[in-house]
Amino acid sequence: MAEEKKPAKSFEENLDELEALVKELESGDLPLEKALDRFQKGIKLSEQCRQKLEEAEEKVEVLLKKGGTVQPAPFEPEDK
Repeated sequence: MAEEKKPAKSFEENLDELEALVKELESGDLPLEKALDRFQKGIKLSEQCRQKLEEAEEKVEVLLKKGGTVQPAPFEPEDK
């Protein structure tokens, strides 16, 4: 049987999982092999988050495109 491909996790899901891994590693309660496994998984999650952020940045730059040139603007949140 062919293996079903899982849909990609969202940025938020990956970030939540990464934060949980960091807390687990910071606890210092893991055996070395488990710690290395968690660290490796964290690196993969970090890379996936970075890629999602880069994709979002590219989309924002396209939306801000004016006069044929990209004019990135800093994000300034509205005061609540």
